[in-house]
Amino acid sequence: MTSRTPSALPGRPCSIAAALQVVGEKWALLAVRELFYGNHRFDRIARNTGAPRDRLTARLRALEEAGVVERRAYSERPPRYEYHLTEAGRDLAPLTQALLGWGDRWLAPEPPVIFEHAPEGREPHPYDPAWVCRTCGEEGRRGELEMEIHSPGWTVEGPVEP
Repeated sequence: MTSRTPSALPGRPCSIAAALQVVGEKWALLAVRELFYGNHRFDRIARNTGAPRDRLTARLRALEEAGVVERRAYSERPPRYEYHLTEAGRDLAPLTQALLGWGDRWLAPEPPVIFEHAPEGREPHPYDPAWVCRTCGEEGRRGELEMEIHSPGWTVEGPVEP
């Protein structure tokens, strides 16, 4: 087991904790944002995130090691690389959209970025993502979800006392 597996971390075995080990640092998630926006070169990522170059280098390396981004050469002399999201990185889209929506609702007097949904043959409209169950197609709502604990020795309240 690697240190990123849910059961190898201190506290409750949790995939959220494991995910935060990979993308929970500010500069890592902002680098992912820039890749979603189509900025693949280090200089643009650094400029648009405001990250110190050494920190950004470390975060991009960690994201590459975790399989979230991949480097692609675009110049041999001097050697230069672009960063692109892998499938694992592209799967972070709902997370970035959720953070964007939360920030727009609770922190921004006016949203700094607005996404539009532009299905082919239809008028573009503001993008309003929902959490939808892939099994039944219905939107997930608070109070409709049930949780099962699959971590041995744990309950909802915490570790089982011997």
